[in-house]
Amino acid sequence: MGAGSQEVDPEVEQYHTWGEEDNVALSNYLFIICGAVSVAVIIWKLADVINKTVRKVACLNNDRQRYFAIPSSTLASVKRHVLYAPIFRKRHNREIQLSSAVNIGTLPTRFQLLFLTSYFATNVVFCVIDIPFAQTNEIAAAGLRNRAGVLSVLNMIPLFLLAGRNNPLIPLLGISFDTYNLIHRWFGRIVILEALVHTLAHYQKAMWQAAAFQATFSLPFLLWGFVATCAFVGLGLQAFSPIRHAYYEVFKIIHIALAILAIYALWIHLAKYDQLVWVKAAAGLWIADRALRVLRVLRSHVAGSRSRTIVEALPVSRLWQSHPFSIAWVDGVEDSKTERLASTRQDLMAPQQMRVSYIIRARTGFTDSLYKKALAAPGGRLETTCFSEGPYGGHHSLDSYGTAVLFAGGVGITHQVPYVQHLVAGYSEGTVATRKILLVWTIQSPEHLEWIRPWMTEILAMDKRRDVLRIMLFVSQPRSTKEIHSPSSTVQMFPGRPNIDTLLSMEQEHQVGTMAVSVCGPGALGDEVRRAVRARQDRSSIDFIEEAFTW
Repeated sequence: MGAGSQEVDPEVEQYHTWGEEDNVALSNYLFIICGAVSVAVIIWKLADVINKTVRKVACLNNDRQRYFAIPSSTLASVKRHVLYAPIFRKRHNREIQLSSAVNIGTLPTRFQLLFLTSYFATNVVFCVIDIPFAQTNEIAAAGLRNRAGVLSVLNMIPLFLLAGRNNPLIPLLGISFDTYNLIHRWFGRIVILEALVHTLAHYQKAMWQAAAFQATFSLPFLLWGFVATCAFVGLGLQAFSPIRHAYYEVFKIIHIALAILAIYALWIHLAKYDQLVWVKAAAGLWIADRALRVLRVLRSHVAGSRSRTIVEALPVSRLWQSHPFSIAWVDGVEDSKTERLASTRQDLMAPQQMRVSYIIRARTGFTDSLYKKALAAPGGRLETTCFSEGPYGGHHSLDSYGTAVLFAGGVGITHQVPYVQHLVAGYSEGTVATRKILLVWTIQSPEHLEWIRPWMTEILAMDKRRDVLRIMLFVSQPRSTKEIHSPSSTVQMFPGRPNIDTLLSMEQEHQVGTMAVSVCGPGALGDEVRRAVRARQDRSSIDFIEEAFTW
């Protein structure tokens, strides 16, 4: 981010002084805008939590919940046209593919686009407002250079905050990690563009003379600013969706290296400027996130006994999923050797063992290597040691919904199984408002049922399960009709793909209370469920929840 020489022409001195005051004011305004947006979201989420809590308490002993099934016309319109709406007709999380091997990402929702364009427009206005373009080239370019540089560094704070997995805004605002990733990418593009404007304006001020380029490589102040800009541009180029998806592990290493280089270069470039504190804040956020991740791993694995990991090769799915690690089940581990009442303080204080199950989609790199090792191991089971961290991202409570319809595609079942287990248990114990649960899972082959057989067997054996839970399994590519058979009236299997509209219409006819429609799976499935939910907002009270497989 090359800035001009520290020796300022006397004729331009007044504009430097004026520009500094204006830049400070605009920086404060940008902070206020970000804070106001965060406070508004917190108020919205707090109101939502209060509403759901009241609804849950009111419905615990109410099996009909008619009042909560009636939609609010205003809220239904907002959800249909703003909150749940894609930019155009339907497409949101389905990847835009240039070919079978190259995709350029997904489209934001209408609300996300509104926020991103508003913030982008705010930065554009702040970059040019009150810049004396009518004055000489030297004065105008100097003002634009300083303004863009200040805003670029300032935007690094939310950029680095949103990059962290321990981002405190995730639980505070209740927004998904997927959404934060989207905002992080666009904030990064804003930082890059402002850095480029900052650097180009510096050369424009010098009228692109050779001396300006020579000074860049002879003065450390200019050199490190230029290095920072190059690092930012490199970050933007290698984060381009096709590159990121094709070489994710390489992308991650290069991304971290370039981010460190940018921080280091700016630290030197801004050593004598007040904006250095913003660079320190951004670096502090990144270091704090990394430290917390290490501490979480140490707390989970070092404090107790050695972790034992079993990797089992499961039937392969050809469904493309871009988020390979999803928690499918968490439970306590019962050890027959220690199955006795606690008799000592050590027994009471001993850490509880936990068993966490994942379904991992083997792709390239590490996951492919892990799958091949498991496949080559005796019985297709590999025993090893691993360190895991997380979980990350938000969690949506479905306890206040009278009806829950859960759609899953492929390994997306890992998101829905814990909800099913929790809601069935809550229904049996009388601790949730849920009275109807429908799980709809689409797979390519009946063999994929093996992915979750142990956990589903446990769920099907739960008390009062038949009173509340129905399961529909759709096999999209069965080898023969003999593979399709329904074990019972509450667990049914069908060939082909589900008709989302028909299923939701059937559920609405007998809806109890407010309905939650959740989906986790390929982008095309999520977009289809989103479309169907939006179309039914005026018929009954329905909330849409999507766990996206994007990164």
